[in-house]
Amino acid sequence: MMTPKWEGVYPAVTTNFFQDQSIDFETFKFNIEKQIEAGVHGVIICGSLGENGTLSFEEKLQLLEVAKATIAGRVPLIMTIAESVTFDAKKLAKASAEQGADGFMMLPPMRYHADDREILHYMHTVADTTDLTVMAYNNPVAYKNLISIPMFHDLSQNQHFVAMKESTGDIRNLTDIKNSLGDRFKIFSGVDDLALESLLMGADGWVAGLVCGFPRETVVVYELAKQGRLAEALEIYRWFFPLLHLDIGNKFVQNIKLAEVATGLGTEWVREPRLPLAGEERKKVLDVIEKALANRPVLPQI
Repeated sequence: MMTPKWEGVYPAVTTNFFQDQSIDFETFKFNIEKQIEAGVHGVIICGSLGENGTLSFEEKLQLLEVAKATIAGRVPLIMTIAESVTFDAKKLAKASAEQGADGFMMLPPMRYHADDREILHYMHTVADTTDLTVMAYNNPVAYKNLISIPMFHDLSQNQHFVAMKESTGDIRNLTDIKNSLGDRFKIFSGVDDLALESLLMGADGWVAGLVCGFPRETVVVYELAKQGRLAEALEIYRWFFPLLHLDIGNKFVQNIKLAEVATGLGTEWVREPRLPLAGEERKKVLDVIEKALANRPVLPQI
């Protein structure tokens, strides 16, 4: 087991499928390998971008096994816990730990608008199932359950919770967290088009989406920001920004998979009820990707 440092670029990798919606493990492995070659600091599987809600328990463990063998101890491997039932979340956490996951990214209960007491009970109960450390994923925009700062104070009493993925979309929340909780949690930006802003405000890492298609650019922006080379980071970030917008909205999975196709790092097949983009919607996304590729910057040494 590799204990995560909980800092740096952690791609939330896609789950690759064939057209018949079965899992394309070879492409899944290929993309992970390219992430590691680009210098990422950890890998997250079965997240929102990984189409968690369409995967069976058995498929999640299959993906974990394949990812573990591919990574071969080079970076930490993080499994996402995003279950609707506490029993199922505990079962997945226990099985994932036994199969070699290095840590967890955990969402509050899915498909139920829980109150604070219910959210905290769920998260403590599931985290205490294993000895692994946990990143709490706070995305009330998409999933309706907010982990407030007072709730993070509660979670801070549990040694398993060491990091948070900040996806509220409000950059002010990061400074409020720092002022209230200090350095108790490692903070990751979970919104691609707020990543540089978050790093400049003290974030420790970036759970990235467009990294799936543009791994090296993502790592370089992070490293430049951490080195204080802000003018260089900003120049690449401004080029990247139209692409990073593709991480936002209901079709972010389809958008990012089109970016993977364009850079030769994946396929666009998704699992229903998602469908591949079509018509004018598809054209608009391809226009963004093609324009970015036509002006792809030469990256500085880091």
